[in-house]
Amino acid sequence: MFQPLMGSCNADVLDTKQKINGRLYKALVTCNKKDVVDLCQRISDHALHVITVNDDTVLHMATYAKEAALVERLLDELPDHHVDKLTRQNRVGNTILHETATSNHAIAVADKLLKRAPGLLGMRNHNGETALFRAARYGKTDMFNFLAAKVSGYDEAGLQFYVQRSDKTTILHIAILSEHFDLAYQIALDYRHLINEKDGDGMTSLQLLSCNQSAFKQEPEDGFIKLAKSCCSTAWQEKVQNQKDKYKSAVELAKLLSRNDTSWEVTYSSIDQSKPKIHRYGEIGGQEGMSLAARIPERMDDVGETPLILATKSGIVEIVEEILRLYPQAVEHVDDEGRNVLHVAIKYRELKIFELVTKMEVPMKRLVRKIDNEGNSILHTVGVKRKDFVSEKMEGPAFLLQEELLWFERVEKVTPLHFISHHNSQNLSAECLFITANSELRSSAKEWMKSTAEGSSVVAVLIATVAFAAAYTVPGGPNQSTGVPVLVNKPFFVVFTVSDVLSLTFALTSVVTFLSILSSPFRFKDFKHTLPNKLMAGFTFLFLSVAMMMVAFGSTIFLTIYNKENWAKVTLYTVSFIPVCIFALSYFPLYSSLSKNVQIFARKLSSN
Repeated sequence: MFQPLMGSCNADVLDTKQKINGRLYKALVTCNKKDVVDLCQRISDHALHVITVNDDTVLHMATYAKEAALVERLLDELPDHHVDKLTRQNRVGNTILHETATSNHAIAVADKLLKRAPGLLGMRNHNGETALFRAARYGKTDMFNFLAAKVSGYDEAGLQFYVQRSDKTTILHIAILSEHFDLAYQIALDYRHLINEKDGDGMTSLQLLSCNQSAFKQEPEDGFIKLAKSCCSTAWQEKVQNQKDKYKSAVELAKLLSRNDTSWEVTYSSIDQSKPKIHRYGEIGGQEGMSLAARIPERMDDVGETPLILATKSGIVEIVEEILRLYPQAVEHVDDEGRNVLHVAIKYRELKIFELVTKMEVPMKRLVRKIDNEGNSILHTVGVKRKDFVSEKMEGPAFLLQEELLWFERVEKVTPLHFISHHNSQNLSAECLFITANSELRSSAKEWMKSTAEGSSVVAVLIATVAFAAAYTVPGGPNQSTGVPVLVNKPFFVVFTVSDVLSLTFALTSVVTFLSILSSPFRFKDFKHTLPNKLMAGFTFLFLSVAMMMVAFGSTIFLTIYNKENWAKVTLYTVSFIPVCIFALSYFPLYSSLSKNVQIFARKLSSN
């Protein structure tokens, strides 16, 4: 009888505890401050009572809910004999101060906590993060400055405990990773010794920043779409402004870190294997055919990717420019695959960085002769496909292939003649490697070009048929006795006639252009200029043909309702041009890609 009775008592106690915890949790979630205070006064641990499965106390939850006034009141009402329990940690090791550090509006709470329990300042969670570290992680500048003032008296060795967590990540690293660049800039100024500190992966702050492509990405120009959004949407304007502010902060931080980060000095430059190999034979398994990676000395621990290499991979021109301006000698270094900045810029298709480096005349004499660990010259690199690359451009495969061909042509111009026939460790020349790597893209480009030309030809033939028929069914009809059109003396009859003839002419011209595409042999060199130019010409004539057809249609409307009100004429004429507008909007992205590539070709011709 005793055991069941004890079990029943324990069940009642547990049941009561869960009910209280449930009421407390609900009161905290609904911001019912009065109930929270009343319930805490009835519990032995007061606001330090644990209420969640994660061992969060009432103070943890109130702090997490950003209820600063409630936290202050609970602290004021906490009995002195419970002060030692203020250092309680939840399951992830966070104290109340850790939670307080994530808000700029809780400085008064943090001050009160540290007065009653100063030991909270040096407590770490299970990740080794102090409250100061948490403030940097969440970008809370005011809270960070308050906590930083509390540890300002420590020397550099003592300070390291507060500014670095267990995995060697510092407050500067975490501020950059969290993209709080304004705070990171302040930290870099106040704690300069952290600039060259490396995290657990051996990365300095500048190296981490050099990997953050999104921070240096400005809002692209979207033409009419961007204008409409910016005029009609406040949220869009705020987004654009935030992106601009973020970009400015990132650039300023990059300049500061570039001036002080010299991690590139300790990276190891691989042996310069600049002798071209132009024959296909040799002992592939022997010393001559052995890749460079197998012959590098036991200094691989020193090999690392410099901020310059990382920024080039990410396409961050601002960092590349700043590093080369401050330390032009950094351009000589290579990554752990034996590639210099020129190899990397080509592989990742970073045209601005490529052009920036090629302007350095003296270093270029050495850079263009560099061969990587796999025996690839800079021209081979054009044919090296990135496995992680996914194009975001709304372009057909033909234009992607055209860009690849233009890259090959661009790099070939700066490649020394005796390196053009160089064979890599797979006994492939640069041209063979390029053709092999792009064979699948060529097949896709061929099919895409054919289907596009065929579909457009059908539309052009249909327009030509309608325009031809319209020429024999003129508005108003012919005079039965003379055969002369009844409305021949009307002004818009001339407009109808000219626009109909032009529509037919443009339609037939576009048909001929598209047929010439279908009869093409689709060689690699054809995709460089011939086929894209023909496609652009075909689309141009097709668009003009549609536009002229709509002008002819509008003229017909005017001729047949010439005695109507002006508003009716304007309305009908406007409606008649809706197909032209829809056609233009549908094909504008493709036409834009075509015109861009033509501009590149024209610029290349002018430079020659």
